[in-house]
Amino acid sequence: MSLLDALDLGLAGVVLTVAAWTILIRSSFSAALGYVAYGLLLALIWARLAAINVAIAEAAIGGGVTGVLLIGAARRLREAPQCESERLPVSARLAAAALCAVVALAVGLVVLGLPRPSPGLAPLAREHLGPTGLGNPVTAVLMVFRAFDTLLEKIVLLLAVVGVWSLAQDRFWGGAPGPAPAPAPRGALAFLARTLPPFGLLVGVHLLWVSKDDPGGAFQGGAVIAAMWLIVVIARLVPAPPVASRRLRLALIAGPAVFLVVGLAGALVAGAVFALPQGWSVPLILIVEAFMTLTVAATLPMLVAGPPDRTPERSGAP
Repeated sequence: MSLLDALDLGLAGVVLTVAAWTILIRSSFSAALGYVAYGLLLALIWARLAAINVAIAEAAIGGGVTGVLLIGAARRLREAPQCESERLPVSARLAAAALCAVVALAVGLVVLGLPRPSPGLAPLAREHLGPTGLGNPVTAVLMVFRAFDTLLEKIVLLLAVVGVWSLAQDRFWGGAPGPAPAPAPRGALAFLARTLPPFGLLVGVHLLWVSKDDPGGAFQGGAVIAAMWLIVVIARLVPAPPVASRRLRLALIAGPAVFLVVGLAGALVAGAVFALPQGWSVPLILIVEAFMTLTVAATLPMLVAGPPDRTPERSGAP
């Protein structure tokens, strides 16, 4: 066994240990922290599997944005009135554990039973990278071979925001979520919120720009920018924008709208919906990815912030 094999086995053992601890721990806040650690460890595993795109997305979404969402939910649970906990009977918990074990075993057998090399669109994309002008097969798959699915993924995020906003009480509709910003934010979080966003914005734009030939893309870049926005809002340097903000709503629909326009235009100039004209594929993909990055960067913080719970008058919304 080589040193890398030993490290991989050790990493797998740590991931399983953290996963078990996250499930068994009674404290919701500790479980949220365990989930963040679990997401970061999974990002390392994806990196070891040479799936850099997935690793970046896992670190930004699984370890970052989702972690912030769970920590915020745990904080609200602490502040909520205490109620008598309802625990499932032992038989129901054992049945759930057995079902999870069966599903995990079935997925493992399917993955281990795949032929080598595994089937997928990446080999086909590599064969046809020339006409697209792209050097990254993952970007080619997402934007050329399954563009309709990529569009629907962003629309699902938009519908999720609408669903979260619909949970607001009628008197708060149009207002902003979360408490008002502190008059003079201080402490380590405020310092990080003033220091990290410029660097995070550069990283997000870099992930978008290099996605033509290297790992990256709209989702990864948008998730990094969204994380920077969340840090600023959590530190209460700026308030969360009200849902009535026209600029916010334009940012939420910008990506799907531009993607849909480019896709429909393909039927006129390239002979098929979502087809890209020869010689224009790279600039059109970068334009679509830029607006998709804006949509992801606006959508994820709105999912974390939750429904509006302040009136429009107090939010000072445009």
